Amino acid sequence: MTQPYVVDINPVAFSLGPIQVHWYGLMYLLGFFFVAVLGEYRRRRGRLPVTRDALGDLLFYGMLGVIVGGRVWYMLFYYEGGPRWIWTDPLVLFKVWDGGMSFHGGLLGVLAAGWWWSRRQKLHFFDTIDFVAPLVPIGLGLGRLGNFINGELWGKPTDVAWAMIFPQAPDRLPRHPSQLYEMMLEGVVMFVVLWLVSLKPRPRYLISGLFALLYGCFRFAVEFVRVPDPQLGYLFGTQWVTMGQMQSLPLIVIGLVLIAMSRRAPTLPLAAP
Repeated sequence: MTQPYVVDINPVAFSLGPIQVHWYGLMYLLGFFFVAVLGEYRRRRGRLPVTRDALGDLLFYGMLGVIVGGRVWYMLFYYEGGPRWIWTDPLVLFKVWDGGMSFHGGLLGVLAAGWWWSRRQKLHFFDTIDFVAPLVPIGLGLGRLGNFINGELWGKPTDVAWAMIFPQAPDRLPRHPSQLYEMMLEGVVMFVVLWLVSLKPRPRYLISGLFALLYGCFRFAVEFVRVPDPQLGYLFGTQWVTMGQMQSLPLIVIGLVLIAMSRRAPTLPLAAP
C-alpha cells in the first residue's frame, strides 16, 4: 500500500542575509504580478475605458484593500479572544505573523477601493468590479498554494487515495489536502469560467455575480472537509457549521441577485484601444 505524502516543505523560499523570504509572501507577489499583467491585457482590449496610469492606481488601491481588509477582518472574526484586542492590545493588528488574513475581509477591502476609484474616474462601480473579477482567482489559487506549502488549514482525516499527512496537525493521520481543493476550485476553475465568460462583452453585474456565486458555493462545500479554525471550532453547537460557511452564504445570495439583475442590465461597449 502506498504511503501518504507527507507535506513537509520548508516555508522559507530563500534567505537574503538575515532576511527570510517565505513562499507565502511570494505567492502574494506573484498574484499581484499576474493581476497587473492580465489587467493591462483586458484594458488594452477595451474592457474598461481608462488609461494605463488609472489602471495602475486601481491595482494599487486594490492591493491595499486586500492587505488592510484581509487583516482587519481576520482580527475581528478569527483572532483568538475576539475583538477585545481593539482596546487591550491594538498594536497586535500589525503583528501579521500572529494570525493571518481573511478572504472575505480582503474582498470588502477591494470593493471599497473599487468604489472610491470608480467615483474618481466617474465610472459605474459594477463596471469596475466586472473588470476586476476575472483577475482575482489567480491570487486566490496562489494563496491556497501558499497555505499548502505552509502545511496549514489542513482537512479532516480521511482514507482517500490522495490523502496527505501534515506534520503540523495534532496527529499523523492522513487528511484531505483541502488547500489544494480550494486552489483548484477557487483558483483554477473560477479563473477559467470567469475568463471564458468575459472574453466577450457581457451585461453589467453578470461577471461579478458569477464570481460571488462560485466562490460562495466552492468555499461552503470545501468547509465540510476542512478542519475549522481551532480558536472558533464549529458554530451553534453543530459539528459542521463553520465561520467560513456563514460568511460565504451572503456571497451566494448576492451572486444570485446580481445574475438576476444582469438580465435587464446594459452591456458596457468596448472602449477604443
